[in-house]
Amino acid sequence: MKAIILAAGYATRLYPLTENMPKALLNVGNKPILEHLLDAFANEKAIDEIHIVSNARFYGQLKAWADSALEGYKQKITVWNDGTTSNENRLGAIGDILYVIQKAAIDDDLFIAASDNLLSKPLDGYFEDFRKHGCDLLLTGRLFDFEERKRYAILQLDASGRVIDLEEKPQNPKSDIAAYAEYIYTRDTLPLIKQYISDGNNPDSPGHFPEWLYKRKEVRAYIYDGECVDIGTIKMYNEIQSLWT
Repeated sequence: MKAIILAAGYATRLYPLTENMPKALLNVGNKPILEHLLDAFANEKAIDEIHIVSNARFYGQLKAWADSALEGYKQKITVWNDGTTSNENRLGAIGDILYVIQKAAIDDDLFIAASDNLLSKPLDGYFEDFRKHGCDLLLTGRLFDFEERKRYAILQLDASGRVIDLEEKPQNPKSDIAAYAEYIYTRDTLPLIKQYISDGNNPDSPGHFPEWLYKRKEVRAYIYDGECVDIGTIKMYNEIQSLWT
């Protein structure tokens, strides 16, 4: 299994903190957000390569971090520069996934995660569920705030955990089950990412792809019992500093 970490965004809502630094390298507690994420899947021995996709502005910083961090991780870490320089010419999250798949010639099961998500518990159960069922798998959790659900992809599941409805950022959420920005796709799903882009679909938010995918093949959801935090504002960043170590 390979991993792609999405770190090519510009995090403009966090300016000035992220004007000259990628959001993934902002410290929370005693280490960067990115390292908290890597810790969450550190126990997954199937992952043998980690691919971090950056933009041109922050590539040097992420590459320097990777070069200094190599001894601390068992997997090979590669940082890719997608060549974009601003929100106006960015590839979008799904565009970046396809970019890395093609550049790295990935032909394997694939774990994908947003670099700015903080996960309070390891993802061991998530990977165990994937091995048990062998299907594309979304990491999800329950959101009790109705307005907050509008910021996520919202799912409905059947009794077996299969996705039967998924809508990205709905105005009228149909359930309290939200998809986080972590995904496992099987090897045979990777060509469908290219098809999705080639057909002119939205390349930006990563939740749009499973919204398209579940209508074409089985997609399952794993309900995570930990906390997943996406730091979107300076206020949230300051609040999380006192809670997260």
